[in-house]
Amino acid sequence: MIEKTGRPAYMQIADDLRRQIRGGSLPPGTALPSITQLCRRYDVSASVVKAAISVLRTEGLIVGQQGKGVFVRDPGSAAGREVAETSEIMEQLVEIRATLRDLRERVADLESAVFQEPKRSGERGK
Repeated sequence: MIEKTGRPAYMQIADDLRRQIRGGSLPPGTALPSITQLCRRYDVSASVVKAAISVLRTEGLIVGQQGKGVFVRDPGSAAGREVAETSEIMEQLVEIRATLRDLRERVADLESAVFQEPKRSGERGK
């Protein structure tokens, strides 16, 4: 299942599980397969699966219950709505940072085109 695309394996697993959650094949309240089962399914180590689960937990899509497992969170709950709003804000921040990075590069290119460095004494024209 994991492809050699340059995208980290844990992110590919998180993407796949996220698609299953949003697509309804893993509805709210459903337990995720065990770490061992996910390791076999994706042919990866437990640390890779745990990293993927951590991503989904941070996004608020799943919640762990000590001694019981990891479950798909109900997006209709107050906690689920709060996490969904936080996830949306985080996505917007990522977009803003990417836009700022692009603008910074464009300004730097523009400045280098407009403002030539003055020649230092002793240098010959290039």
